[in-house]
Amino acid sequence: MTVSIDIHPAFAAIRRVLVVDDSRLQRHILLSSLKKWGFAEVIEAESGEQAMEICRTDPPDLILSDWMMSGMSGLDFCRAFRQMPTDGYGYFILLTSKSDKNDIAKGLDAGADDFLTKPVNSHELRARISAGARILSMQRELSKKNKVITETLDQLRKAHDAIDKDLIQARKIQESLVPELTRDFGASRVSLLLKPCGHIGGDLVGMFSPFEGQVGFYGIDVSGHGITSAMMTAKLGGYLSSTYFDQNVAMEKRHESFYALRPPKMVANIMNERVTADTGVEEYFTMVYGTADLKTGRVQMVQAGHPHPLLLRRDGSAEFLGHGGVPVGLLPGIEYDQFEVQMTPGDKLLIYSDGFTECLLSNGGMLQEEGLLQLVQSSEPGQSGQEFLEDLFWRLRQIMAPNGGMEDDVSATLFEYNGL
Repeated sequence: MTVSIDIHPAFAAIRRVLVVDDSRLQRHILLSSLKKWGFAEVIEAESGEQAMEICRTDPPDLILSDWMMSGMSGLDFCRAFRQMPTDGYGYFILLTSKSDKNDIAKGLDAGADDFLTKPVNSHELRARISAGARILSMQRELSKKNKVITETLDQLRKAHDAIDKDLIQARKIQESLVPELTRDFGASRVSLLLKPCGHIGGDLVGMFSPFEGQVGFYGIDVSGHGITSAMMTAKLGGYLSSTYFDQNVAMEKRHESFYALRPPKMVANIMNERVTADTGVEEYFTMVYGTADLKTGRVQMVQAGHPHPLLLRRDGSAEFLGHGGVPVGLLPGIEYDQFEVQMTPGDKLLIYSDGFTECLLSNGGMLQEEGLLQLVQSSEPGQSGQEFLEDLFWRLRQIMAPNGGMEDDVSATLFEYNGL
């Protein structure tokens, strides 16, 4: 039997009520009170089994069930109701003559929300139903908010997946800026290391040679991290292209098709003018750029805020070079200075980013120049080129702070001089 009437505002959260009792008289008493309070839809069942059939068809918002019934007890009905899959929540009140604390604990364990002692007092029943209505109202509001959160998280997940896919592709594009990691120039060699701390990074390394006997090489570290820095490296990769010499600012054309390397300080000046002239570009970068004459071993370099290059002599001695300098793109009108060093066969020159020296170690400190020198000098004898750089990076990872991970890009350029 179903009765439809206008619901009282205090019970707006309760649309459908189910009364379960094997006593017709008890059901009649409860239904009379519920009708008087204006519930929209009231259903009655004479057994737990019948009540379960009703719940499977259209779960109620509120259930008033007697504990002691023939067949399925109210406790068993409550347990079965809670195990039933449903989108919403039904507030369950057990009606019982039991008042023992152990019995109440059993009811709570079965999933009951509240208890009323029989005979039921109508004022107390109304108050308990009102409390249930407030809980249902809060639960539904919470469900709505959870739904919004879930939908938002799903949208964010899709956006993240799309960005992640783009970043993976961006990394491939960035890797194309360094088409080869090692190359021999006669008996000499230039090797490169580029390890971004994320999908993409702001470091760039490279090398090029306009003709036999002359080679240029560099290490660059763009300020910041992420997409903006990576876009800047792409731009700088065009300025120092190893493929298109006509676009490479480090080269000047002589005669019909002959290119030669510009002095390093001139290259820094040109790049600084270009970057500072770009409106809206706030990024700057540090750089060491060097040129080597493979016949004489004479190396000219410019240092623009980048860590000091490390010269490793064949006899085991080592020296940090340069005087610091101002990063490129930071201030317009800067005139850069260059310095030179004379290398002999067997010497090595290491250009590295601050991802090495400022790496946080497991002891809480940073690697710094002294730590880098120790890493270099403890390398396996006979290592050279790419093997030397990869082993250097591997040993850095072994002493890195375990929870810090790579917080900055790590890059290096190694020039090994052995003449032509």
